[in-house]
Amino acid sequence: MPGPPRFLTLADVAEVLNTSSAQVYALVRRGELPAIKIGGRGQWRVETSQLEDFIQRMYDETRTFVDEHPFVEAADAEPRGD
Repeated sequence: MPGPPRFLTLADVAEVLNTSSAQVYALVRRGELPAIKIGGRGQWRVETSQLEDFIQRMYDETRTFVDEHPFVEAADAEPRGD
């Protein structure tokens, strides 16, 4: 029985990330998500390992953002001296 596919279409990636194909295409075109262009019609494919690496990078970037921008409840915020 074959394992998971090595390469995914942009639509497949969009489904995994629960986003649109247009958003995935933008990630690829900006170079944030490595992909290859194949065939005469230039169809994009993302290697499964590259998608997993991208997801891990997003977790890492999110952790850094959260650490640098802690969430403050409105009740915990200092009163403004207006």
